Amino acid sequence: MAANRPSADRTATGDSVPALNTNADGSSELAQVVDELLTQLNTKFSTVSSELLAKMDDMSRRLDNLEATIQSGDGGKGSGSGK
Repeated sequence: MAANRPSADRTATGDSVPALNTNADGSSELAQVVDELLTQLNTKFSTVSSELLAKMDDMSRRLDNLEATIQSGDGGKGSGSGK
């Protein structure tokens, strides 16, 4: 019976090693999925950020044009409205 115990211990140890390998495989797979998700989020964030900056630049140009139009038209209207 003493011989059976060490062999049972070896079996238990042998069974736990594949369980650790499966856990390690699961962890590495999870890490890979998380890395891919972070890469996708980074790409989307960069895209949205670029689009937002482009729209803000366009809005700035439009506001500058509107301001220039108001100032150029305001000089003529200002003298007329002052009379």
